Amino acid sequence: MKTSTPPASAPTWYVVDADGQVLGRLAARIAHVLRGKHKPSFSPHQLCGDEIIVLNAAKLAFEARKLAQKEYVTHTGYFGHLKVEKLKDAISKHPERVIEHAVRGMLPDNRLRNGMLKRLHVFADGEHPHAAQKPVPLPLP
Repeated sequence: MKTSTPPASAPTWYVVDADGQVLGRLAARIAHVLRGKHKPSFSPHQLCGDEIIVLNAAKLAFEARKLAQKEYVTHTGYFGHLKVEKLKDAISKHPERVIEHAVRGMLPDNRLRNGMLKRLHVFADGEHPHAAQKPVPLPLP
C-alpha cells in the first residue's frame, strides 16, 4: 500500500503577550503550536508547526514561593562544578531563557526538537523585529 505525504505548508506567525501569564500553561500552549498538533495535517515525523513570537517575557506571573524555591541546575561534568540558579535570579538576568527552558522540556526529545525551537522567538520587552511577517495573536484558551 502506497501512501503520500503532503508537503508542509508555510508556517503561520503568531504573537503571544506573556504579561501576567503563568509560565507552565503558556509553555504548554506554545509547545503544542510549535509541534503543529493544532493542524489537521499534523505528522509526527515532519516539522509542521508554526512560528511563535513571545513578548514581555520579563512580566510573567509567579507566586512568591515559586520565585524563591524553583532552581535551574546544570553540571559541567567536572567535580564540584554544579551550578544552581534560582528562578528569581534567572528572571532578572535573562527572562527569555526561562520560557525557552520550559518549552524545551515540553517538546519531544528527538531530532526535530532543535528545528522546533528555532521557530520560537522570545523577547523580554514588548518590541520585536518580525513585523514584516505580519504575526497574528495566538488564541489562548
